[in-house]
Amino acid sequence: MISFLKKYKGFIYGLLIHRVILMVLLHFGLIHIDHSAVLANILSFIFSWLLISLPIQYFPFLKQHARISVKLLMLIFVLFTVIVNDMNSKIPDNPITFVGLVGVGLYFFSIIMPSYFKKYALSIIGFYILSLSYFYYLRVYTNDEKIYFEQEKEIKIILTIPFIALILGWFYQQWKGMKTLELKKSQAELSLLKSQINPHFFFNTLNNLYGLIIEKSAEAPNVVLKLSDLMRYTIYMGKEDLVPLREEIEYLKNYIDLHRIRYQKSVDIILNDSQCEDCQIAPLIFIIPLENAFKHGVESLTKDAYIRMDIEVAHGVIHFRIENNFEMKAESQTVGIGIENLKQRLQLLYPNQHQLQIEVKNSVYQLDLTIETR
Repeated sequence: MISFLKKYKGFIYGLLIHRVILMVLLHFGLIHIDHSAVLANILSFIFSWLLISLPIQYFPFLKQHARISVKLLMLIFVLFTVIVNDMNSKIPDNPITFVGLVGVGLYFFSIIMPSYFKKYALSIIGFYILSLSYFYYLRVYTNDEKIYFEQEKEIKIILTIPFIALILGWFYQQWKGMKTLELKKSQAELSLLKSQINPHFFFNTLNNLYGLIIEKSAEAPNVVLKLSDLMRYTIYMGKEDLVPLREEIEYLKNYIDLHRIRYQKSVDIILNDSQCEDCQIAPLIFIIPLENAFKHGVESLTKDAYIRMDIEVAHGVIHFRIENNFEMKAESQTVGIGIENLKQRLQLLYPNQHQLQIEVKNSVYQLDLTIETR
């Protein structure tokens, strides 16, 4: 909503300027507002507000499109002519004035919102032909003015409704369009973040495999198999919006197994998880903290390295906790690009539905993530 108001702030400025001008003109007695003339007042307000707002909102556009500017100037001249004619005729509810105001209004909307107006032009013009014909019949061909003035207020309201509907509908269409663009932008950003995760992960895994091949380890074929499973999950499941939590956990276990095969030193790795058959989560969420635990923790320590993970599910809320130790001198354990990507993904996927806390104390790194999936 805030971005929408910022985009169309020219209309807000126009409304404020319109209000100031109106107060000045009323204060000095230069204009008089007949409160009984509902239709004329509403149409005058709409047209004068938009005529002030449009040059402010679309000044660069109007500067480049001289034809539209000329059309608007001609429209102002026609509107002025209709008003002057109404004042000189001194005829209450002059039918020519009503026809002129409606014509000016329709032409005005056809200029400022051509594609939107074209979509509903046939039905709106048809509506006004019928409404104005009925109004003209009551006002001109009916000698009984009592009948007309009994229906005067209803007629004026009916004639005003399409203009209000046009404005509200156009603003709604613009707001909806902005929301669609924001959604597409979020999806593009999310795809970019996913693409930043995968290469980083696979380069590390391939480096592990390369080391095993150099050492001619018997575990190399097993690593190739697990790597194949990981790639299959990342490529096919990674593009899904949601995946079963159990498959995400299996993915983490395969990743841990790859590292267990590689390391010759003793590493204490514990993964506790809850059994939940129906739980789903966005893919590749937990791999970044786990990858950081290996990179900044296990890699930097020569002994007593550990990683502890807990994944708990209760009432549709997933709680992920990971803790690892690291060498303070070797690693500062500051928040890196991976964690920043994780934060952005969470913001896009679970806005106002997650909490992420990171604590670094006494050579121990701890990350707590809570996600509401309901």
